[in-house]
Amino acid sequence: MRELDIIIPIYNEGEQVIKLLDLFEKKIKNNISVFLCYDDDDDDIHKYSHLLKKKFPITLIKNFEKGPCNAVKQGLQASQAQCKIVYPADDFLNIGLIDVMFEKFLTEKADVVVASRFMEGGSMKGCPILKSILVRIASSTLFFFSSIPVRDASNGFRLFSNNLLKKIKIESKLGFAYSLEILVKCNRLKMKIVEVPAQWEERSVGESKFKIFKWLNEYLVWYFYGLKTFWLKKKEPINILK
Repeated sequence: MRELDIIIPIYNEGEQVIKLLDLFEKKIKNNISVFLCYDDDDDDIHKYSHLLKKKFPITLIKNFEKGPCNAVKQGLQASQAQCKIVYPADDFLNIGLIDVMFEKFLTEKADVVVASRFMEGGSMKGCPILKSILVRIASSTLFFFSSIPVRDASNGFRLFSNNLLKKIKIESKLGFAYSLEILVKCNRLKMKIVEVPAQWEERSVGESKFKIFKWLNEYLVWYFYGLKTFWLKKKEPINILK
């Protein structure tokens, strides 16, 4: 079994993806494989297929549904590595964290490693005010009023152990709610969660795929799930796989 796979949901971001993969090749020390998960056959990543030969394997994964959540789920299902990192296609700031997160997985036996914007050493810059308010409130209330031991509950950039993913079913269908869902289910299972500081800046190229109001209800399901784990002493995660 491979040790580390990186899952990247993409949507017509071919030029940026090639830049990102070049930086992966230069900066990541551990052996990796990359899964690029796209929605449509005419995604512009295919224009750059001749540039996808790197020192590490790269696999294109067709998302047979639509949206980033389903793309990530396709990638996680395709990967058989010991751990998987879901990484944003537009993030050029945190490439060095990939090795750090993998080290946490190895040395601390972590099942989720959170890239945290809200712990000491992390930052979030240029975020639209409404999005900033919502993610800060959700993350801070879960940290202070539940048993979730990290300060950033909503960031989609995460490491997940294969051991954890074999135990749960991902039910989310919209946005990046899968990330919060896996976190709160990991917490209910009392498996290991750690965090590392990460930097975040609003993207300067293309449009953000974050749709606050369209995805809000799905986030709220897992937000209250996280609170119920602590306040109602829930012990079994929804739809745990046998």
